[in-house]
Amino acid sequence: MRILSGLQPTGRLHIGNYFGMMEPALRLQDEGEAYYFIADYHALTSLHNAAELRDNVRNLAIDFLACGLDPNKAVFFKQSDVPEHTELAWILSTVTPMPMLENCHSYKDKTARGMVPNAGLFTYPVLMTADILIYDSDLVPVGKDQKQHLEVARDIATKMNLTFGEGTLKIPTARIREETAVVPGLDGQKMSKSYGNTIALFEDEKALKKKIMGIPTDSTPVESPKPTENSAILNLYRLFASDAEYNAMVGDFQKGGIGYGDFKKRLLEKTWSFFAAAREKREKIVADKNYVDDVLRAGAAKARAVARQTMDRVRAAVGL
Repeated sequence: MRILSGLQPTGRLHIGNYFGMMEPALRLQDEGEAYYFIADYHALTSLHNAAELRDNVRNLAIDFLACGLDPNKAVFFKQSDVPEHTELAWILSTVTPMPMLENCHSYKDKTARGMVPNAGLFTYPVLMTADILIYDSDLVPVGKDQKQHLEVARDIATKMNLTFGEGTLKIPTARIREETAVVPGLDGQKMSKSYGNTIALFEDEKALKKKIMGIPTDSTPVESPKPTENSAILNLYRLFASDAEYNAMVGDFQKGGIGYGDFKKRLLEKTWSFFAAAREKREKIVADKNYVDDVLRAGAAKARAVARQTMDRVRAAVGL
């Protein structure tokens, strides 16, 4: 089973990225042949600062490796180091119906929030489809917000097979973790850099404390029971705590006598300790100046070898 997933380097990784994509991806390293890439081509739809993009790419690679990505188990590489992604994207675009792209929720949502539309943003699902199909991927773990794009990928692959012959491209399957498909942010909305409600994976202790202690709460008195529904504190705590610890906090919410400040301190302690080992590993990776470059270079070589095979098959099928 070949597994494919990617992350955009549009900013520092946050815990929404970790629980939404990274943690499932780390477990999948042991279930099949994993291909994980840094989606720097995709980042260009919104990020037009070269120095910032390079810095984001490097920090993403360091963070993912620090959290447990094993380059001996998974192929880890930059999207831009495998030009077959964009070659396949062009071929796919020639059979992709315009209405399919016009109906994509992500494009509508981003433009509705003020993002200036460009052709890259509009055709983002086609490049994402190429990312998936170029490796004959069997399984694609995605968040709930990317489910439609995976459906688009399946539809485009089907259209290619109908147009150019069965077996031209493999049709992938999605895997969605419903319990953490949408990770809550500090304000209770989905955690997102665009909403400004994130907790960075490797936030320094002072900044982490400021963010968590600043989570908005209602004016329920200390002695009164606290509402548990849609509680940002509880929803975040659940990510880091055991079931017993989470149920204990729910019980404390319901019985009253404990203030929100105390609950936030529990969340702070859990969040800080959860990534303790990863912080230590990250320091070691940063200290080795060649390690990240060596990992990405080796990953790109492996990825291109597979991508070329797919492109040879596709080029022959379409008549190139």
